Amino acid sequence: MNGLLAVLRKEFLHVRRERTTLFFALVIPVLQLTLFGYAIDTTVKNIRTVVLDLDRSSDSRRFVESLRNTQTFQLVDHVLDEAAFEGAIRAGRAHVGVRIPPDYSRALLSGRPAVVQVLIDGSNSTVATAALNSAKLLGTSASLERSRVYAEAIQAAAARDATGNLAMPIDVRPRLLYNPNLTSAYFFVPALVGIILQNVAVFLTAFAVVRERELGTLEQLFVTPVSPTGLLLGKLTPYAVLGALETLIVLCVMVFIFGVPIRGDILLLVALSSLFLLTALGLGLLVSTIARTQVQAIQVVFLIVLPSVLLSGFVFPRETMPAAIYPFSFLIPATYFVEILRGVIVRGATTVDLAPHIAGLAICCVISLSLSLLRFRKQLD
Repeated sequence: MNGLLAVLRKEFLHVRRERTTLFFALVIPVLQLTLFGYAIDTTVKNIRTVVLDLDRSSDSRRFVESLRNTQTFQLVDHVLDEAAFEGAIRAGRAHVGVRIPPDYSRALLSGRPAVVQVLIDGSNSTVATAALNSAKLLGTSASLERSRVYAEAIQAAAARDATGNLAMPIDVRPRLLYNPNLTSAYFFVPALVGIILQNVAVFLTAFAVVRERELGTLEQLFVTPVSPTGLLLGKLTPYAVLGALETLIVLCVMVFIFGVPIRGDILLLVALSSLFLLTALGLGLLVSTIARTQVQAIQVVFLIVLPSVLLSGFVFPRETMPAAIYPFSFLIPATYFVEILRGVIVRGATTVDLAPHIAGLAICCVISLSLSLLRFRKQLD
């Protein structure tokens, strides 16, 4: 216990004197959460759109106005010829081009299908998918509206409601749970909390040990009469405290800045965050047993960080991953913690609901701590 307290006091003094460590632990994660939380938004709006209206009738102007009212398309130009129309898309001034044929209104009046061509720049798949879906929805909505007017005129309809008004033959009523406005922050910010917490814990632990190895002070600790357990606990405890403090800070930022409420049990969230923090500290200690210099530590840490971002479901749904890659996502602790965060914060999930993810995270914690402690004790011996 005397050795543990001595190492613990040394580490806290070291952290207090290292202003860069405190800055990295407490300030940088808040900046990252704020920056990425505002920057990452999957809601696609205001897609630059150019219109070539060859009909120039009241019907075509009505269609262009409905296009603008979707808020998905932002009309940046009305061109007059085909060359300017295709050139705007080719030059990147517009991502969508809408071409209304010269017989648009005549086709509507004669009862023939009026064909509107929509050219979409597919170089950005996210924007292209949103434009494609909105264009199809707009066509369906405009067709239904015109069909309603026609059906009223001839007093015929496929279905009517209780008041006798026209109604859809099949009434599908979808309902969005937990995030009815489809706010991107509800999806990204909770997961971002887990990624940032992992990065802070891994970086701090790995660099603290590697830096002492470079300076030669780690070997001095090895020859002191401090037990291996006391040395390990003394080294890890200050960074566990910093990680816990950082967890509270980023959760407060999530709630009070981004407006993402915690619908589940806060105590459960804190307990599972502590479990993930232990896992991340174990990974950091494991990195410190592999790397001999800080440059090597950075390289090894990135081998942990990049798969966590790409394969954990933080950005890309795991279900859409290729069958050869999907199994590797189960080897990443962040995979389970991201599901836990979204479950507790967004859906209000309980321990029973999250049991598979909690079990997976616990197994990762045991493995990371066991491997790191065995390798570190071997170095001590």
